[in-house]
Amino acid sequence: MAEMKRMPTLLDLSLPLSEDLPCYWSTHQPFQRKVWNWFASELSAAGPVYNRSGPYTTSWMAIDEHTGTHFDAPRHFIPPPGSGLPSAGPAGDITAEKVPLEQLMGPAAVIGVPPVLDEAAEPGISRFIGPGVVAAWEEQHGEIEAGQIVLFNTGWDRYYLRGAAGADYLHNVVVTRYSPGWPAPNVETIDYLLRRGVTCMGTDAPSMGAAHDGAPVHIFALKAGAVFIECLTGLDRVPPRGAWFCFLPLKIELGTGAPGRAIAFIDGQPESWGV
Repeated sequence: MAEMKRMPTLLDLSLPLSEDLPCYWSTHQPFQRKVWNWFASELSAAGPVYNRSGPYTTSWMAIDEHTGTHFDAPRHFIPPPGSGLPSAGPAGDITAEKVPLEQLMGPAAVIGVPPVLDEAAEPGISRFIGPGVVAAWEEQHGEIEAGQIVLFNTGWDRYYLRGAAGADYLHNVVVTRYSPGWPAPNVETIDYLLRRGVTCMGTDAPSMGAAHDGAPVHIFALKAGAVFIECLTGLDRVPPRGAWFCFLPLKIELGTGAPGRAIAFIDGQPESWGV
Protein backbone atom coordinates (compact mmCIF):
# COMPACT_ATOMS: atom_id res chain seq x y z
CA MET A 1 0.00 0.00 0.00
CA ALA A 2 1.42 3.37 -0.99
CA GLU A 3 2.35 5.66 1.89
CA MET A 4 -0.34 8.24 2.50
CA LYS A 5 0.81 11.75 1.65
CA ARG A 6 1.31 13.84 4.76
CA MET A 7 -1.14 16.70 4.94
CA PRO A 8 -0.09 20.12 6.31
CA THR A 9 -1.47 21.32 9.62
CA LEU A 10 -4.13 24.00 9.40
CA LEU A 11 -4.16 26.71 12.07
CA ASP A 12 -7.10 29.04 12.65
CA LEU A 13 -5.71 32.52 13.40
CA SER A 14 -9.12 34.19 13.79
CA LEU A 15 -10.73 35.61 16.91
CA PRO A 16 -14.23 34.45 17.93
CA LEU A 17 -16.96 37.10 17.91
CA SER A 18 -19.32 37.54 20.85
CA GLU A 19 -21.03 40.41 22.61
CA ASP A 20 -19.00 39.73 25.77
CA LEU A 21 -15.65 39.79 23.95
CA PRO A 22 -13.71 42.99 23.02
CA CYS A 23 -14.16 42.31 19.31
CA TYR A 24 -15.09 45.84 18.20
CA TRP A 25 -13.34 49.20 18.41
CA SER A 26 -14.47 50.72 21.70
CA THR A 27 -15.76 53.99 20.21
CA HIS A 28 -17.50 52.42 17.19
CA GLN A 29 -20.57 50.29 16.52
CA PRO A 30 -20.66 47.51 19.13
CA PHE A 31 -21.08 43.96 17.92
CA GLN A 32 -24.53 42.50 18.54
CA ARG A 33 -26.13 39.21 17.59
CA LYS A 34 -29.85 38.74 18.27
CA VAL A 35 -32.18 35.81 17.64
CA TRP A 36 -34.72 36.55 14.91
CA ASN A 37 -36.40 33.16 14.67
CA TRP A 38 -36.33 30.35 17.25
CA PHE A 39 -37.70 26.81 16.96
CA ALA A 40 -40.65 27.71 19.16
CA SER A 41 -41.77 30.92 20.85
CA GLU A 42 -40.49 31.12 24.42
CA LEU A 43 -40.86 33.71 27.16
CA SER A 44 -38.22 34.39 29.77
CA ALA A 45 -37.26 37.06 32.27
CA ALA A 46 -34.51 38.23 29.91
CA GLY A 47 -36.97 38.66 27.05
CA PRO A 48 -38.89 36.54 24.56
CA VAL A 49 -37.73 34.71 21.48
CA TYR A 50 -40.23 34.01 18.72
CA ASN A 51 -41.05 31.42 16.16
CA ARG A 52 -41.92 33.72 13.29
CA SER A 53 -41.68 31.51 10.24
CA GLY A 54 -40.99 27.85 10.90
CA PRO A 55 -38.99 25.23 12.81
CA TYR A 56 -35.50 26.69 12.41
CA THR A 57 -33.38 29.35 14.05
CA THR A 58 -31.46 32.32 12.69
CA SER A 59 -30.06 35.56 14.08
CA TRP A 60 -29.28 39.04 12.81
CA MET A 61 -26.10 40.94 13.56
CA ALA A 62 -25.05 44.55 14.00
CA ILE A 63 -21.40 44.66 13.05
CA ASP A 64 -18.78 47.24 12.14
CA GLU A 65 -16.61 46.45 9.11
CA HIS A 66 -13.57 46.38 11.40
CA THR A 67 -14.84 43.80 13.90
CA GLY A 68 -12.75 40.89 15.13
CA THR A 69 -10.15 39.55 12.74
CA HIS A 70 -10.49 41.89 9.77
CA PHE A 71 -8.59 43.73 7.09
CA ASP A 72 -8.22 47.39 6.20
CA ALA A 73 -8.73 48.26 2.56
CA PRO A 74 -7.00 51.43 1.28
CA ARG A 75 -10.33 53.33 1.38
CA HIS A 76 -10.25 53.02 5.21
CA PHE A 77 -7.89 56.01 5.48
CA ILE A 78 -7.46 57.25 1.90
CA PRO A 79 -10.19 59.48 0.41
CA PRO A 80 -10.99 58.98 -3.28
CA PRO A 81 -9.18 61.10 -5.88
CA GLY A 82 -10.90 64.35 -6.71
CA SER A 83 -12.47 64.63 -3.28
CA GLY A 84 -10.21 67.52 -2.31
CA LEU A 85 -9.59 65.89 1.07
CA PRO A 86 -6.14 65.46 2.65
CA SER A 87 -4.27 62.30 1.58
CA ALA A 88 -6.70 61.66 -1.30
CA GLY A 89 -5.34 59.60 -4.14
CA PRO A 90 -5.94 56.66 -6.49
CA ALA A 91 -5.75 54.18 -3.61
CA GLY A 92 -8.90 55.79 -2.25
CA ASP A 93 -10.83 54.03 -4.99
CA ILE A 94 -9.72 50.62 -3.67
CA THR A 95 -12.58 49.41 -1.51
CA ALA A 96 -12.87 46.02 0.16
CA GLU A 97 -14.34 44.11 -2.77
CA LYS A 98 -11.63 45.41 -5.12
CA VAL A 99 -8.66 44.09 -3.15
CA PRO A 100 -7.40 41.00 -5.03
CA LEU A 101 -7.45 37.83 -2.97
CA GLU A 102 -3.90 37.14 -4.13
CA GLN A 103 -2.77 40.11 -2.05
CA LEU A 104 -4.22 38.52 1.08
CA MET A 105 -2.36 35.23 0.84
CA GLY A 106 1.22 34.05 0.52
CA PRO A 107 4.27 32.79 2.42
CA ALA A 108 4.26 34.10 5.98
CA ALA A 109 7.13 35.90 7.68
CA VAL A 110 6.22 35.94 11.38
CA ILE A 111 8.21 38.50 13.34
CA GLY A 112 8.29 38.07 17.10
CA VAL A 113 8.26 41.43 18.86
CA PRO A 114 10.71 41.89 21.76
CA PRO A 115 8.77 41.80 25.07
CA VAL A 116 10.44 45.01 26.21
CA LEU A 117 8.30 46.94 23.72
CA ASP A 118 5.23 45.74 25.60
CA GLU A 119 6.53 45.92 29.15
CA ALA A 120 7.94 49.46 28.87
CA ALA A 121 4.86 51.07 27.33
CA GLU A 122 3.08 53.94 29.09
CA PRO A 123 -0.71 54.09 29.65
CA GLY A 124 -2.45 54.80 26.36
CA ILE A 125 0.84 54.88 24.47
CA SER A 126 2.31 52.30 22.07
CA ARG A 127 6.01 51.54 21.90
CA PHE A 128 7.15 51.43 18.29
CA ILE A 129 8.47 48.42 16.43
CA GLY A 130 11.38 49.98 14.56
CA PRO A 131 13.07 48.77 11.35
CA GLY A 132 15.85 47.31 13.49
CA VAL A 133 13.47 44.65 14.77
CA VAL A 134 12.76 43.56 11.20
CA ALA A 135 16.43 43.71 10.21
CA ALA A 136 17.41 41.56 13.21
CA TRP A 137 14.76 39.02 12.23
CA GLU A 138 16.14 38.96 8.67
CA GLU A 139 19.64 38.27 9.95
CA GLN A 140 18.36 35.10 11.57
CA HIS A 141 15.71 33.97 9.09
CA GLY A 142 16.66 35.51 5.74
CA GLU A 143 15.60 38.59 3.83
CA ILE A 144 11.92 39.34 3.42
CA GLU A 145 10.83 39.16 -0.22
CA ALA A 146 8.06 40.61 -2.34
CA GLY A 147 4.78 38.77 -2.05
CA GLN A 148 5.36 37.56 1.49
CA ILE A 149 2.86 38.34 4.24
CA VAL A 150 4.56 39.94 7.24
CA LEU A 151 2.84 39.18 10.55
CA PHE A 152 3.83 40.85 13.82
CA ASN A 153 3.52 38.49 16.79
CA THR A 154 3.15 40.90 19.73
CA GLY A 155 1.29 38.50 22.03
CA TRP A 156 -1.45 41.09 22.54
CA ASP A 157 -4.17 38.49 21.94
CA ARG A 158 -3.55 37.30 25.52
CA TYR A 159 -5.79 40.20 26.59
CA TYR A 160 -8.71 39.04 24.44
CA LEU A 161 -10.85 37.85 27.36
CA ARG A 162 -14.55 37.82 28.19
CA GLY A 163 -16.28 40.51 30.18
CA ALA A 164 -14.45 43.05 32.31
CA ALA A 165 -11.26 40.99 32.07
CA GLY A 166 -11.00 41.94 28.39
CA ALA A 167 -10.91 45.70 28.96
CA ASP A 168 -7.12 45.81 28.69
CA TYR A 169 -7.31 44.55 25.11
CA LEU A 170 -8.62 47.89 23.81
CA HIS A 171 -11.03 49.86 26.02
CA ASN A 172 -8.57 50.64 28.82
CA VAL A 173 -6.00 51.67 26.22
CA VAL A 174 -7.96 54.07 24.01
CA VAL A 175 -10.87 55.16 26.24
CA THR A 176 -9.90 55.20 29.92
CA ARG A 177 -6.16 55.18 29.08
CA TYR A 178 -5.44 53.16 32.21
CA SER A 179 -3.46 50.51 30.36
CA PRO A 180 -0.38 50.59 28.10
CA GLY A 181 -0.74 50.45 24.35
CA TRP A 182 0.17 47.53 22.11
CA PRO A 183 3.50 47.43 20.23
CA ALA A 184 3.06 48.87 16.73
CA PRO A 185 5.31 49.46 13.72
CA ASN A 186 6.23 53.04 12.94
CA VAL A 187 6.24 54.67 9.51
CA GLU A 188 9.93 53.84 9.03
CA THR A 189 9.21 50.14 9.51
CA ILE A 190 6.30 50.23 7.08
CA ASP A 191 8.51 52.00 4.56
CA TYR A 192 11.18 49.33 5.04
CA LEU A 193 8.65 46.59 4.26
CA LEU A 194 7.10 48.40 1.31
CA ARG A 195 10.57 48.73 -0.20
CA ARG A 196 10.92 44.96 0.18
CA GLY A 197 7.77 44.57 -1.94
CA VAL A 198 5.46 43.63 0.94
CA THR A 199 1.87 44.76 0.32
CA CYS A 200 0.09 42.87 3.11
CA MET A 201 0.97 43.06 6.79
CA GLY A 202 -0.79 41.75 9.86
CA THR A 203 -0.77 41.94 13.63
CA ASP A 204 -2.35 40.23 16.62
CA ALA A 205 -2.96 43.68 18.16
CA PRO A 206 -6.21 45.63 17.70
CA SER A 207 -4.56 47.92 15.14
CA MET A 208 -1.40 48.16 13.08
CA GLY A 209 -1.29 51.80 14.11
CA ALA A 210 -0.11 53.05 17.48
CA ALA A 211 -2.76 53.33 20.20
CA HIS A 212 -2.03 57.03 20.65
CA ASP A 213 -1.88 57.91 16.94
CA GLY A 214 -2.78 55.26 14.40
CA ALA A 215 -3.27 57.51 11.38
CA PRO A 216 0.31 58.02 10.09
CA VAL A 217 1.05 54.33 9.59
CA HIS A 218 -2.34 53.68 7.99
CA ILE A 219 -2.07 56.62 5.61
CA PHE A 220 1.50 55.77 4.59
CA ALA A 221 0.78 52.10 3.84
CA LEU A 222 -2.75 52.26 2.47
CA LYS A 223 -1.93 55.16 0.16
CA ALA A 224 0.70 52.88 -1.39
CA GLY A 225 -1.98 50.24 -2.02
CA ALA A 226 -0.96 48.00 0.87
CA VAL A 227 -3.48 46.39 3.22
CA PHE A 228 -3.46 45.53 6.92
CA ILE A 229 -4.90 42.47 8.67
CA GLU A 230 -5.62 43.21 12.32
CA CYS A 231 -6.80 41.31 15.41
CA LEU A 232 -5.15 38.03 14.52
CA THR A 233 -4.55 35.41 17.20
CA GLY A 234 -2.28 32.45 17.81
CA LEU A 235 0.73 33.75 15.90
CA ASP A 236 2.98 32.11 18.48
CA ARG A 237 1.93 28.78 16.91
CA VAL A 238 3.20 29.82 13.47
CA PRO A 239 6.90 29.37 12.61
CA PRO A 240 8.95 32.40 11.55
CA ARG A 241 9.26 30.86 8.07
CA GLY A 242 7.59 28.06 6.19
CA ALA A 243 3.88 28.69 6.73
CA TRP A 244 1.43 29.70 4.03
CA PHE A 245 -1.05 32.38 5.16
CA CYS A 246 -4.50 33.18 3.82
CA PHE A 247 -7.16 35.72 4.80
CA LEU A 248 -10.59 35.58 3.17
CA PRO A 249 -12.76 38.65 3.90
CA LEU A 250 -16.43 39.22 3.30
CA LYS A 251 -16.93 40.79 -0.12
CA ILE A 252 -18.49 44.09 0.95
CA GLU A 253 -19.12 46.54 -1.88
CA LEU A 254 -17.59 49.95 -1.15
CA GLY A 255 -16.31 48.55 2.15
CA THR A 256 -13.48 50.20 4.05
CA GLY A 257 -12.52 46.72 5.18
CA ALA A 258 -14.19 43.50 6.22
CA PRO A 259 -14.13 40.77 8.83
CA GLY A 260 -12.99 37.36 7.69
CA ARG A 261 -11.19 34.12 8.49
CA ALA A 262 -7.42 33.92 8.76
CA ILE A 263 -5.64 30.59 8.48
CA ALA A 264 -2.12 29.27 8.10
CA PHE A 265 -0.89 25.97 6.71
CA ILE A 266 2.26 24.61 8.30
CA ASP A 267 4.31 21.44 7.94
CA GLY A 268 6.61 19.99 10.57
CA GLN A 269 6.83 20.26 14.34
CA PRO A 270 7.68 23.24 16.59
CA GLU A 271 11.11 21.89 17.54
CA SER A 272 12.17 22.19 13.89
CA TRP A 273 11.08 25.82 13.45
CA GLY A 274 14.22 27.52 14.72
CA VAL A 275 12.35 30.24 16.61
